[in-house]
Amino acid sequence: MDFALSPTAKDLQGKVLDFMDRYVYPAEAVAAEQMEGAASPHDHPPIMSELKAKAKDAGLWNLFLPHKTQWTEGLSNLDYAPLCEIMGRSFIAPEVFNCSAPDTGNMEILTMFGTAEQQEQWLHPLLEGEIRSCFSMTEPAVPSSDATNISTSIARDGDSYVINGTKWWSSGAMDPRCKIAIVMGKTDFDAAPHRQQSMILVPMDTPGVNIRRNLKVYGYVDQEGHAEIDYVDVRVPASNILGEEGGGFGIAQARLGPGRIHHCMRTIGMAERALELLCKRAIERAPFGVPLSEQGVVQTWIADARMKLDQARLYTMYTAWLMDTQGNKAAHNEISGIKVAVMDVATEVIDRAIQVHGAKGVSQDTPLARMWVGARSLHFADGPDEVHRRGIARREIRRWKQ
Repeated sequence: MDFALSPTAKDLQGKVLDFMDRYVYPAEAVAAEQMEGAASPHDHPPIMSELKAKAKDAGLWNLFLPHKTQWTEGLSNLDYAPLCEIMGRSFIAPEVFNCSAPDTGNMEILTMFGTAEQQEQWLHPLLEGEIRSCFSMTEPAVPSSDATNISTSIARDGDSYVINGTKWWSSGAMDPRCKIAIVMGKTDFDAAPHRQQSMILVPMDTPGVNIRRNLKVYGYVDQEGHAEIDYVDVRVPASNILGEEGGGFGIAQARLGPGRIHHCMRTIGMAERALELLCKRAIERAPFGVPLSEQGVVQTWIADARMKLDQARLYTMYTAWLMDTQGNKAAHNEISGIKVAVMDVATEVIDRAIQVHGAKGVSQDTPLARMWVGARSLHFADGPDEVHRRGIARREIRRWKQ
């Protein structure tokens, strides 16, 4: 197996690193300050528009796409993975390069399953960064770790579909730029379990789309927002169905494969920055006259972090390589595995960094508290760790059954 980056990816890696140093890191404090003075926590800080224009002009735009576009020749999972790690070091970076969730996953499935009309109306402005989107799958009333449990109905009525149900954690929906939701529901409650679901495009200004509230994450109010949405007799044209009726579960799986590579590599980047902050703090602070960096327990934390992060990165890169060379299905086990392994190590490293910083680590004076919230939340986003572990164990046991 060969994890070497292509010449194109190497060139992009250098450009993204330079862009981060020159523009993104210095803008983090500016964006935070602008949001403090914003009328709504979901407003768009003006500095982001400036950064996005610079990134587009630099050709660092929509890097996640695997096929040729006007911006790139297309990158494999393996080539995009290290770029994703770099972006993960900053909360604002993914959007700067138009590579932020949930838009990336939504753009991918619009590319794969959208009609020409759907692509013109929604994919094009998303690719240009003119609008944003949300993905409405999770529901409060059912265990959504198994998507076959969802209960939202998408009922055919002549030339329309009528949608009824409640969704939550529709990330991105609170952003005023969010214009389209991809909603997963059931078009046939009597079909085989994995053929009941469909996905449909719902403009956010459609009558009956009622945002009930924004959900905080450990007390944080994220700029993009995580909405609980009631869909009450929402009527959209039948042409808004994405792919085919009954194909929703398959579309969801196609969306989540590359998405987990993105999540994992961004999280590794975040944990690497936490380790960097840990080391700097340990060198600078000397309680009782001895630098923390000379304390055996802190050295153990640093050594364990270095080893575990490198292992997690290699595991993720191997998974990306496997997906590129043998397909997502062949990498099923590994896709689940990295989702668990990366979040475990990231949460641990960030927690140790907070501990070394003391009370400062839980304040707004470092990014560590917000990092921990993000990493901890990913233990159940895209499926709880326990579900992934169960799947891995079952497939492993199956190998040895007669």
